[in-house]
Amino acid sequence: MVPTPIGNLEDITLRALRMLKECDHIFAEDTRETRKLLAHFSIDKPTSSFHLNNEHAIVAKVVDQIQSMQLAVLVSDAGTPAISDPGFLLVRECIKAGVEIECLPGATAFVPALVISGIPCEEFHYIGFLPHKKGRETRFKAIAASDTTTVLYESPHRLVKTLEQLVQFCGSDRRVSVSREISKKFEETIRGTASEVLAHFQSNEPRGEFVVVISSK
Repeated sequence: MVPTPIGNLEDITLRALRMLKECDHIFAEDTRETRKLLAHFSIDKPTSSFHLNNEHAIVAKVVDQIQSMQLAVLVSDAGTPAISDPGFLLVRECIKAGVEIECLPGATAFVPALVISGIPCEEFHYIGFLPHKKGRETRFKAIAASDTTTVLYESPHRLVKTLEQLVQFCGSDRRVSVSREISKKFEETIRGTASEVLAHFQSNEPRGEFVVVISSK
């Protein structure tokens, strides 16, 4: 399991580059994105797709392939595999098959966003992406009642709706920090009350990928 840069290519580790160079095969969330990364570092390795839409169908086949190799690598488009990306099913089935698994440390967007939020981070609840419909209100009610910091991912298309619901369920004064494009050229963090952050993004079109950090009640 090899984390890949979430923006700045300099964030890749020397060990990750060595694994990519030494492996027999790379399983990638999007082979097109992975080939761009490999080309940048002059790495030529066979790749095949392993993404959210096919992982249930092909996981057994992939485990069989891995068992015939000395070293296989799984990467997502950006960040650490299995953190709101494909990977958990493969890890579980590899464990069942007795395949040794190692996850390298590396880039994950929510960690720097949490650290720079100014919101307590000694204990937190990471929930990834909120459900679009079923169970969404239940999640907001849980966030509203939580005694710990909550961290979630959000897309630019749903950010304003999410902030509106934070105001609705958690109150306008709940402390919120929203970071976008972590480690990229246009990295930005907006901090304030839920209503203040909402007003900012109502006036400024959300662009990029977002991490939302929400204080406890």
